[in-house]
Amino acid sequence: MLEFVPLPLVDDFLIEYNVGQAVFVLFALSLLAAIPLKSRKVLSLNTILFGLLFLTVVAMGAPAHFAYLGLALLVIAPVLYTTASR
Repeated sequence: MLEFVPLPLVDDFLIEYNVGQAVFVLFALSLLAAIPLKSRKVLSLNTILFGLLFLTVVAMGAPAHFAYLGLALLVIAPVLYTTASR
């Protein structure tokens, strides 16, 4: 009896992308999930977390432009956090 195992399907889909692109998609989805909360502090904490993640992803073999994105997020996010009222 053969069972349906979705892991090879996911693996075949993700084999074309690198780790940085997968993290970028997660970042975009997390931003979309944080927008309905209407809290700039949550949005900025999310951005700080992904900025650090983008900096560490480069060590795992992602292209260097993800490190630049992480650095930009780490510069922008604290400014967003300090200007947030709630």
